[in-house]
Amino acid sequence: MAVPTYHGRMAAWRRKAAEVAVERASALDGLLRERDGLLTVLDRTAALRGTARLIRQTVGADAGFVADIGAEDTGHGDNAMIRWLSGMRTDRLNNLVVPSGQGIGGRVLASGKPVRVSDYVSSTTITHQFDAHVSGEGMAAMLAVPVRCGQETVAVAYAAMRRPSAFGDDAVARLERVADQAATALRIAGTAESGKADAVTAERQRMADALHDSVGALLFSIGAQVRDLQEAARDNPALDPRLRKLESDVSSAAGALRESLLALSETASPERALEAELAQCARSFESRTGVPAGFVRLGPVPALDGERSGFLVAVVREGLLNVEKHAKARSVVVSFGPVEQGVQLAVADDGTGGTGTDIRSEGTGMGVRSLAARAARLGGKVSLVRDLDDGCTLRAWLPDVLT
Repeated sequence: MAVPTYHGRMAAWRRKAAEVAVERASALDGLLRERDGLLTVLDRTAALRGTARLIRQTVGADAGFVADIGAEDTGHGDNAMIRWLSGMRTDRLNNLVVPSGQGIGGRVLASGKPVRVSDYVSSTTITHQFDAHVSGEGMAAMLAVPVRCGQETVAVAYAAMRRPSAFGDDAVARLERVADQAATALRIAGTAESGKADAVTAERQRMADALHDSVGALLFSIGAQVRDLQEAARDNPALDPRLRKLESDVSSAAGALRESLLALSETASPERALEAELAQCARSFESRTGVPAGFVRLGPVPALDGERSGFLVAVVREGLLNVEKHAKARSVVVSFGPVEQGVQLAVADDGTGGTGTDIRSEGTGMGVRSLAARAARLGGKVSLVRDLDDGCTLRAWLPDVLT
């Protein structure tokens, strides 16, 4: 038996490598085709553009095109715009707005049924606003069917010939099958788009939560320490202005953070954004102190302007700060909801600390007295009371409208 020479072995190896390369290239081509097909059904634009090409192949027409009711700049909800074309010689039909009732596509929009003409320009069954466009493109026979998602027409599929001829029932059936496939692709594309939007919203919320629980908690803690230093440094006039400046800077940074959080949550309504911020204050307090803190929404509240929303956030932060400093609480509940002729916010704890019922008393901190003054300017009020079964409740009320 002859032993293969070195050159023979190398030639065999090269042939095998070439065969493997061909197999892998074929597999890669198949994967790319599958990817392109998947992208087609996951993207509305690709789905409709692919539908225009499929019309020509399936119906055997000279041209295929689609008018999209969901297109921008149609000027009216009942209009469609021809956007996706295949087999065209000119751009006469591109971006043409088709109102309901006008031309062959407009009849489809109005009736929800297939419409066909053997010669567009001479037909007596349609209006003729678009004769110049159709003749300029050199079209004669035309067939149009609705693309429906459920009972709703979302697009119109057209097939056209460049000579007068009759589209038979078989051609209508074939175009309707293409329209059904397009409707399925549009539903999938809509679901995919919704999924992408949901994913973006979820990521924005994750970023907002992370910012609030990290940077927000840090600013809250710095602010609390500054207030402690202010109380300890009352006998040091030289230090007091610097502490006030630091407190002001922290407040400005917290305001900028709040604006960033609202921007990240820009899809939320103002009232839901406020509720989310109040709930995040409770979560941040619990994360920082280890004391369980919950947020309870007692009912729907009207949208509040920025000043009143900022005031309520300040109430929650001051209430939680007091609990952290004085209460020795085992749990805290922040509640928010509608009351007669206004909205009410409460921060209730089950601790042993308390400052009495009079918010102007010596035992009450400057923060609560400042909140009372702000509430009065907004036509509201603030109270801090000792509960009968121990614990304290900081409560703020604001009217529905500014007074």
